[in-house]
Amino acid sequence: MAAKRKGLTYAAAGVDTAKQKAAIKALTSSIRFHRTGRGAPLGGLSHFAGLIEFDKDVALAVCTDGVGTKLEIAAATNKWDTVGIDCIAMNVNDCICVGAEPLAFVDYIATREPDAGVARAIGVGLNRGAELANVTLAGGETAILPELVNGWDLAGTAVGWVRRSRIVDGSKVRRGDVLIGLSSSGLHSNGYTLARRLLREAGVHYAHKFPKTSRSIGDVLLEPTHVYVREVLALLERVDVHGLANITGGGLKNVPRVNPEFRYVLSDPVPIPPLFQWLQEVGSVEDAEMYRTFNMGMGFLAIVPESEETAARRILKPYSPTVVGRVEKGRGCVHEPLGLEFESKTG
Repeated sequence: MAAKRKGLTYAAAGVDTAKQKAAIKALTSSIRFHRTGRGAPLGGLSHFAGLIEFDKDVALAVCTDGVGTKLEIAAATNKWDTVGIDCIAMNVNDCICVGAEPLAFVDYIATREPDAGVARAIGVGLNRGAELANVTLAGGETAILPELVNGWDLAGTAVGWVRRSRIVDGSKVRRGDVLIGLSSSGLHSNGYTLARRLLREAGVHYAHKFPKTSRSIGDVLLEPTHVYVREVLALLERVDVHGLANITGGGLKNVPRVNPEFRYVLSDPVPIPPLFQWLQEVGSVEDAEMYRTFNMGMGFLAIVPESEETAARRILKPYSPTVVGRVEKGRGCVHEPLGLEFESKTG
């Protein structure tokens, strides 16, 4: 799958992840205050969801995220009824990474000019996402910001709960554990700045048909993010789960976030779906850039003892679970067939 020439990068498209990492480090270095007692932090700021003390037995999980520039495709195609699913999925899929069950969700919508039709369609997606994740839509905020926002922005926050004895923080990860990859539904909600840029430069329009299908490219790109909540919660009830990772922005750089003291070797990555192959060909994007920008067909990862592999794959069957590799001594994440190395993503 190696590209023949150096192609587009995420940074060239406008998203410099190195600068983003530096900005996050600067931000978190300024955050020193925290409560004591109820509301005190449990763990650091680098995991997929923040954990706070609630009582002696229960912790609350909190996480926030948005849909990003996938909204630009919704605007271009005037199809808004699925992005609410993305908004909820991006949050609840982070929440379950610490073993927490998502309970409630609040949304934040910012727009230059209100439009009842668009708002109604976004609500359809939010309702469907809440149903898939089994969360209550507890409220939200709509801001009209004509001098700040050009179009629409959609983000939200999820709250979940977990018994403190059942928190999944990566501390149980061991050498020899197996990595089980779950299929994605597409790009989910990451890498769209690069995807849109390379399609624009290639003169590809969203109304064009995606190769060898009857679907438009816009429709394929708007495929909503998988919601892994129900299956992963079932997994947590029946299997000794050592780690969980939501493969979002940063691609394989998300894997070492589970526990950076180990090396995660992908010896048999999930087959690359046609969408990612096509995007790489259109933009002549290098392999390393693809795997540090997109999920490449693996939207979520579970780390379990080798003895639990069969049971885990049975529970996760709806997402075509595949043993993609193993945990070894060392640090980082490696795509073994391509010889690609990835350090941990921050935040």
